[in-house]
Amino acid sequence: MGSLGRFFKMDANGRASGARYECLLFDMDDTLYPLSSGLNLACRKNIQEFMLQQLNIEESEVPRICLDLYREYGTTMAGLKALGYEFDNDEFHAYVHGRLPYDTLKPDPVLRNLLLSMPQRKIIFTNADKAHALAVLSRLGLEDGFEGIICFETLNPALEQADYIDAIDDNAVLAGAEEELLDMTGSTDANSVSSRSRILCKPAVEAIEAAIRIANVDPKKTLFFDDSARNIASGKAAGLHTVIVGSSALVPGADFALSSIHNIKEAIPEIWEGKQPEQVIQSTSVETVVLA
Repeated sequence: MGSLGRFFKMDANGRASGARYECLLFDMDDTLYPLSSGLNLACRKNIQEFMLQQLNIEESEVPRICLDLYREYGTTMAGLKALGYEFDNDEFHAYVHGRLPYDTLKPDPVLRNLLLSMPQRKIIFTNADKAHALAVLSRLGLEDGFEGIICFETLNPALEQADYIDAIDDNAVLAGAEEELLDMTGSTDANSVSSRSRILCKPAVEAIEAAIRIANVDPKKTLFFDDSARNIASGKAAGLHTVIVGSSALVPGADFALSSIHNIKEAIPEIWEGKQPEQVIQSTSVETVVLA
């Protein structure tokens, strides 16, 4: 699979006619699977080890700095870059995600059937790298449940990768997105070193607006699912309809609340409005496209 590809185009007959929502934008970690899986805790442990072993940050300060940067910048990685720490993005992701206990994730046929029964476009929007996103979707058995993935590499393209530029030039869905992302993440101005090192990620409204443009969706007809209250607030600021996942209570900016992603049909039946009569869902071999 190339680093960037076209959106998989659904059969038009599978779309709802006149539906309230045209696209469903899903966060992945702790949204498609529960926090109790332990991946979140293992990921934080790996990040702290990276800070200690690779960046030589004082051990006693690592937990506090890790949390403070996450709170201020959206991800600890983004905060480390903002503070001036230099490290390879791919090496960071390999260290943090490459050792995760993915075997704790199990196939979720219930969620898969729910996703496949939804007539809208469905896209993953995660701060994680594409390798992690694909690993999680594979473990959950949801590879064919989404049209594409917007991930770290999508919002933070490596400017030296010619194939990224070539792919965008050949991609009608992403037409114009490359220039906008360069403006946001990698100005060529000699005085913009800080902008080049800046990582674009949720909960920045700028990141969500970029995802909206890349996916080519109407925010007024898009439903955004996330487990983070901060991301939900930013999604609402960007004009999206929002669903907080993992909470039975609404948070600021949330239109719906789901204690579990499995409750989606009971909580938001509007998703299926205008849907044609259901047919037997069969497994397909459609490959999820990574927009990165």
